Amino acid sequence: MASKHIRFTFEGEQVKRPLIYELGHEFNVVTNIRMADVGQTTGWVILEIEGDHDEIDRALNWAREQGARVDEATLGDVVEGG
Repeated sequence: MASKHIRFTFEGEQVKRPLIYELGHEFNVVTNIRMADVGQTTGWVILEIEGDHDEIDRALNWAREQGARVDEATLGDVVEGG
């Protein structure tokens, strides 16, 4: 099982869509939101995603196709849960 920290950035109508929920529902991955700032027109989410490497890649490619910007999170982005 692999784990990645990803930064999703959303704009416009994409902010209103439950993309993280859809990603977890459509693919065999586990998602854990570590930090988020979502407004009415823009937003970003730091997400820990776990699963098989290939399934994670498929899920992230799908998110890009849906219009989300997908970047690897930097060390400063990641906030570990307590």
